Amino acid sequence: MNTLFDKIWDRHVVQVVKSGPTQLYIDRLYCHEVTSPQAFDGLRQRGIKCFRPQQIICMPDHNTPTHDQDKPISDPVSKKQVDTLERNACEFGLTHFAMGSKDNGVIHVVGPEKGLSLPGMTIVCGDSHTSTHGAMGAVAFGIGTSEVEMVMASQCILQQKPKTMRIRIEGQLQQGVTAKDVALYLMAQLTTSGATGYFVEYAGEVVRNLTMEGRLTLCNLSIEMGARGGLVAPDDVTFNYVKGREYAPKGEAWDEAVAYWRTLKSDDDAVFDKELIFKAEDIEPRITYGTNPGMGIGITECIPTEGDANFVKALNYMGFKAGEQLLGKKIDYVFLGACTNGRIEDFRAFASIVKGRKKADDVVAWLVPGSWAVDKQIREEGLDQVLEAAGFQIRQPGCSACLAMNDDKVPAGRYAVSTSNRNFEGRQGPGARTILCSPLVAAAAAVTGVITNPRTLLR
Repeated sequence: MNTLFDKIWDRHVVQVVKSGPTQLYIDRLYCHEVTSPQAFDGLRQRGIKCFRPQQIICMPDHNTPTHDQDKPISDPVSKKQVDTLERNACEFGLTHFAMGSKDNGVIHVVGPEKGLSLPGMTIVCGDSHTSTHGAMGAVAFGIGTSEVEMVMASQCILQQKPKTMRIRIEGQLQQGVTAKDVALYLMAQLTTSGATGYFVEYAGEVVRNLTMEGRLTLCNLSIEMGARGGLVAPDDVTFNYVKGREYAPKGEAWDEAVAYWRTLKSDDDAVFDKELIFKAEDIEPRITYGTNPGMGIGITECIPTEGDANFVKALNYMGFKAGEQLLGKKIDYVFLGACTNGRIEDFRAFASIVKGRKKADDVVAWLVPGSWAVDKQIREEGLDQVLEAAGFQIRQPGCSACLAMNDDKVPAGRYAVSTSNRNFEGRQGPGARTILCSPLVAAAAAVTGVITNPRTLLR
């Protein structure tokens, strides 16, 4: 009667503190440059080393520029953070995927594509979108800097066990509807706090039919519903994706791993604390109109006509009016990338719209692969030629305009149609106005210069 979450969690319990938290063993810790410096300093102050350094992977991504990565970083703060991570990794004997190396990119893209994130694992990182790795059939969640230090020192963490929720999406997605649209739909239905305190398992026909990239996108956005994390039961889609990757098991170890991974599913009689069912036919391509990811509508719908004080404040910030439709609204920037939509499937989708068309003259477009491996695949498939013929340039891997901790900042008052995960005030630059969407919607806006239903451009 166990859920998938229960099976993985229980297997990793070291001890349960009476009337307190669980001591949970962690299989993989990812470290980036923003949330790790204080954790390393804490180890130094206590005169201790990392307990299991082979299970810790370090990689800069938030501050890395998306151009001229072969040159010194011009921003002194970004340079200090990136350099500090490299020094810390060297001092503590940790694997470090340096900026500009073939192994670098966004940590939540690189982990799965290198086979570092595997079914059945517990995975943490000082970053809320660690929930991405749950798509592999893992229990993955973001932690704070003090907890990063805890894992470095002991390979364990103290956690209260979350409640469980299963969200089933049944039916078949319609034309132009992607995993990103499904996630934006769920956020609008549940609100940004509707899954608070839960770990969500995604299930149903839609989820079974998603590619690995689509599942990674869906789990990435779990945190935006308030969930502790999200996961998908591993199946043949997962195994085919993982097989042959650099850090994946090989030979007999592979066969043994798959045999275990096939047991990682919720029992038929498993009881969840909450269950929700949605219909695929109710989901169309979506966009956001406000300043949190749950403030979204179908692309043909109108902004709600009324709301609370936060609703009014959000519309004032965005320059929109209650009841209006956003189709045809002029936009200024388009961003394709982030740990949400920086994978090869996302570039294929974007290219499918822009092929044979031209970028709108007054649109600035940032197309940022999630890793150097994605960049390589883009070029092997000739997508770079399609994009360049349409007037687009491919930038170098990094978090880029997702959170504007590098040079990729949207100017105040400008509208950015973005495939990233958050549209908070100032998220993409002070005063920037962010409209979240899928790669298809982003591509349609990039070639028309206005918010456009991608279905009208799909061949």
